[in-house]
Amino acid sequence: MGYLERVFAATERENRRAILALLPEGRGGALLDLGTSTGEFTVAVAARVGATRVAGVELIDEHAAAARRRGIDVERADLDDGLPFPDGAFDTVHANQVIEHVRRTDTFLREIRRVLAPGGLVCLSTNNLASWHNIGSLVLGLQPMPAHVSDELIVGNPLDPLRGRAHQDLGRTHLRLFTARALSELCAHHGLERVAVRTVGYYPLPPLLGRAATRADPRHGAFLTGLFRRAG
Repeated sequence: MGYLERVFAATERENRRAILALLPEGRGGALLDLGTSTGEFTVAVAARVGATRVAGVELIDEHAAAARRRGIDVERADLDDGLPFPDGAFDTVHANQVIEHVRRTDTFLREIRRVLAPGGLVCLSTNNLASWHNIGSLVLGLQPMPAHVSDELIVGNPLDPLRGRAHQDLGRTHLRLFTARALSELCAHHGLERVAVRTVGYYPLPPLLGRAATRADPRHGAFLTGLFRRAG
């Protein structure tokens, strides 16, 4: 594994820590995790918020089965089709590295607000289109690493350690990339008030240096991690 690949993996772990820190501890109630995967991080989120019920939505059957073995009530569904839950059913919704894979982002956010209870919170994390590594790629005439152009393989940037590889799973292609402003404005349009938005990671720096860099320059970190509250 090369340096950049190690930094990418370490920064994703750093982002998960940032998500847990941003979520209010011990708020209780029902948790919905969108893009549950195998449920490993879902369990950590549930512990952080003190969830009394944990549900999820996952596209891939084998991942959904693994999450169910962890005790998560997982629905096998495509997020573009809406959420198979009643109105106001959840106190907290979590979606890490999911919204960039969704075609119908308006449906996605509208449905999140619908299933949130009054005063409910949603934590959304995604790639930051305005990160310096994306800006630098464009200056060099290269494809920004999170901006995928193929459903089959990753192309367009010789610096990308994943270049030439197939996408790991069905639905892993990135379709929509956000800046902090765009994410906040789209959430507001769908009745989700911004509580806090942070950036995490600062490629090609390792996480320890990345923390200092995002404190000095909070607009251009690698990931966006935001907390939003259901309005009204």
